[in-house]
Amino acid sequence: MAPVAVIVGAPGAGKSSVGKRVAQQLGVPFADSDTLVEKRAGKAVADVFVSDGEDAFRAMEYEEIRSALQEFPGVLSLGGGAVLDDRTRQALQDQRVVWLQVDLASATGRVGMNSARPLLLGNVRSTMITMLEERTPLYDEIADYRIDTSGRTLKDVVAETVAALKAADD
Repeated sequence: MAPVAVIVGAPGAGKSSVGKRVAQQLGVPFADSDTLVEKRAGKAVADVFVSDGEDAFRAMEYEEIRSALQEFPGVLSLGGGAVLDDRTRQALQDQRVVWLQVDLASATGRVGMNSARPLLLGNVRSTMITMLEERTPLYDEIADYRIDTSGRTLKDVVAETVAALKAADD
């Protein structure tokens, strides 16, 4: 059993918001890899980064994603940096991956300039530029569907995503 779809994208792309609504419309459950890691670790993602470090977080993240790809029958949203792990990208090769693309202005506007996200502390705009440059080729490598969320409403992005997934089933 594999997920109906796996949603990837940079922070601020709308992965969790879109994923939840896509799952509702398709009548399947929704899961977020960050939430899975938090349950496993017994603490918030930010606390895992602070107390255990990014490497420990990425190891837990990979294990939770690997397990979900084998057992979870719904829509799975991944943390923005999950694609940095070669093993995760390899595991996603046989999945239906939706890349929610986002431009810099939309991403920084959505996450806010005073973000509490662990990898966005400090200069959010500068960090987002670096993240987008580093991760865009990785998202592109694994994506089956590319949905631009920049400047668009949640409703429109969800509708396009659901339509793309349903069209693939026909």
